[in-house]
Amino acid sequence: MDDTRIWTAAIAVIGDEILSGRTQDRNIAQIALWLNLQGIRLVEVRVVADDRAAIAEAVTTLAGRNDYLFTTGGIGPTHDDITVDAIAAAFGLDVVVHPRARAILEDYYATRGGVNEGRLRMARVPAGAELIENRVSGAPGIRLNNIFILAGVPHIAGQMIEALSGTLEGGKPLLSAVLGSWAPESEIAGLLLATEKAHEGCQIGSYPFFREGRVGANFVIRSTEQDRLDRCVADLATALAQAGYETTPGGI
Repeated sequence: MDDTRIWTAAIAVIGDEILSGRTQDRNIAQIALWLNLQGIRLVEVRVVADDRAAIAEAVTTLAGRNDYLFTTGGIGPTHDDITVDAIAAAFGLDVVVHPRARAILEDYYATRGGVNEGRLRMARVPAGAELIENRVSGAPGIRLNNIFILAGVPHIAGQMIEALSGTLEGGKPLLSAVLGSWAPESEIAGLLLATEKAHEGCQIGSYPFFREGRVGANFVIRSTEQDRLDRCVADLATALAQAGYETTPGGI
């Protein structure tokens, strides 16, 4: 493992239902949290319609400028599940039925009516791709080089990324701590900047809120080093206290 390099990832969320607002995405947060534990930074997310050209453009662009790309959605049994076809076409690959994926589906559906044409679609992969285990519904995810093609259903996507835990190269996990305060963000912006600059390897994010007729903010401090993180948190709490603002560990 390279502890100094920053490994990056992107997510392409695929689906008209997300863009229309009919379905709210829940995969971004769970993938981002999982990536942090793998020492990989999520740096960009794109939401793409169920359109082959749009999917192909997004995938080639995001996979080309990041170490890893995760896609969610569009690998089910219906005609509008076109993610596999779009990704294969983007890289000039044929779409084939993966023999192990077919065997998995045949076993899973043996007592559920058997494999039909629609269910067999979930065994289709770009030529040369590997499978990602799915312990929930049988149909596996797909890995093509640095691209990980996941289901759109959140609990299934979650199982797929868990199956990948510890298998991807990354750096040190990103650690974080939270301080909450009834401090108006605009009054302590300079204090936050000065504290961050004084602590190399730390980042401070400020997330304001309005509650009970008052304004405040939660400050998220991040670092890959626990000792650096602890010192930055302590100094930020001290600086806010000196400015007249009490802090609450864990946030408000």
